[in-house]
Amino acid sequence: MNFNAGTNMLDAIVLSVVAKETKEGTYGYKITQDVRQVIDVSESSLYPVLRRLQKEEYLETYDKAFDGRNRRYYKITSEGNVLLNEYRKAWADYRKEIDSILLGK
Repeated sequence: MNFNAGTNMLDAIVLSVVAKETKEGTYGYKITQDVRQVIDVSESSLYPVLRRLQKEEYLETYDKAFDGRNRRYYKITSEGNVLLNEYRKAWADYRKEIDSILLGK
């Protein structure tokens, strides 16, 4: 897998953020805040990514009442974990290639 710095990177970051919350999952606003620690992204860009990852069955959702309204939680699926591991391997390979170019290894 060639690491694409656009869509693949955002998908990998989102999956990684969601995967950290193994028990309950995490909700959209918190995902946005966590992703923004790594890359500048707007909520309007992030929610379509969450919906697409859900549609492709890499994430699953459930709603839970919070302060009188529903909050949507996201959990990574087993397919999502497989994809995340592929992204991690591709990133590691990419880093090795960059290191070999920059450091002449």
